[in-house]
Amino acid sequence: MTQPTATNENEKPDGALLKTAVHEHKAISKRGFLERLFTLSFRGFVYPQIWEDPEVDLAALKLDKTSRVMTIASGGCNVMNYLTESPDKVKVIDLNPAHVALTRLKIAAIKHLPDYESFFAFFGHADEKRNIENYDTYIAPHLDAFSKKYWEGWSPLRGRRINYFTKNLYQFGLLGRFISLVHILAKIYGQDPREILEAKTQKEQGEIFDRTLGPIFEKKFVRFICNMPPALYGLGIPPSQFDDLKGEADMADVLKARLRRLAVDFPIEDNYFAWQAFGRGYDRAYKKAVPRYLKEEYYETLKANVDKVEVHHTTITGFLQSQPASSLDCYVFLDAQDWMNDKALNVLWSEVVRTACPGGRIIFRTAGDESPLTNALSKDILEKFDYDPTLSAEAVKKDRSSIYGGFHVYTFKAGKEAAAKKKKAA
Repeated sequence: MTQPTATNENEKPDGALLKTAVHEHKAISKRGFLERLFTLSFRGFVYPQIWEDPEVDLAALKLDKTSRVMTIASGGCNVMNYLTESPDKVKVIDLNPAHVALTRLKIAAIKHLPDYESFFAFFGHADEKRNIENYDTYIAPHLDAFSKKYWEGWSPLRGRRINYFTKNLYQFGLLGRFISLVHILAKIYGQDPREILEAKTQKEQGEIFDRTLGPIFEKKFVRFICNMPPALYGLGIPPSQFDDLKGEADMADVLKARLRRLAVDFPIEDNYFAWQAFGRGYDRAYKKAVPRYLKEEYYETLKANVDKVEVHHTTITGFLQSQPASSLDCYVFLDAQDWMNDKALNVLWSEVVRTACPGGRIIFRTAGDESPLTNALSKDILEKFDYDPTLSAEAVKKDRSSIYGGFHVYTFKAGKEAAAKKKKAA
């Protein structure tokens, strides 16, 4: 049986969609070379876990049972997290075939694994042999052909890719390997990132960071490496985003400040982003430092809502061009717009204007502090949206992933009274 939530209309595993999104300069130029090097790195499995805090998203999106959401998949975690609020529909897109396959795997797993414990073992532990038995018995018969081909395809180190789930999925992918290299580098300098997880208070978290990981960013070799764009491809940062993130500062100082925020600004006991960065996994014992979709209290809600998801392998703009007018309430662009030039942004937001329902909300993150739309969008498009830049800093402070400089919310002005009535009726 084919997974009914999957659609295959635009699937191109050769990376053609990624090239279209990233390549803006000639291959013989320095920037063009870096763009193609990034494409080569990014076309495979990148994010075993998404690095945008869903709690910040949900506060901004204000989902209800009538909400129709369009979101980028990435690791698929936030797709599942949104379902805990029981929206009407979640339409998921990604230009990376591995992320499409991972999202569909999560959908099939919540539908067909026999119970919560087997689901948590698959994505919470992600390192047990029984996961493969459960995949073969419960998931594979219901997985779409595209995703099944991916997970049963061959990996040079682990055989079938599905074997990632017996060796800790979160140590694989471009991001997983990047974090592993950071751990190795820390140990070379005599430090263990896991020590932060033992802190009892946030004050102690700060003391441990300033004593252990903080000084590493002052090392000459580390500062040199941080200022090389390819060194950050493991974070999914393309050359264009590198420039926005760096600004006028030294990149080592920028990364140190954001890593300290991750380590210190939130209680370690329930910050699952910190657990992944410093401990290479989730809190298995108490299940506090885990995404909401992996908490038992949301298990039945997920099962009840999972058929509301459809997953597409395509670009954001290409997907929106296929949608009816006034058909979407919420848009989640992650940090994808940091990859786009002004022309691409105007085309994208023209489609947002066409497809947005009255009062539609659009959220996205940026490497830098400022929204790129202020200077990039035409006046005709920009004036159709409400945007308060002063709210960005407050939202960023609440984002436990601590990677981004800006979190932005735009609201479609058209028919705001009608939108208010719709929410009231719901």
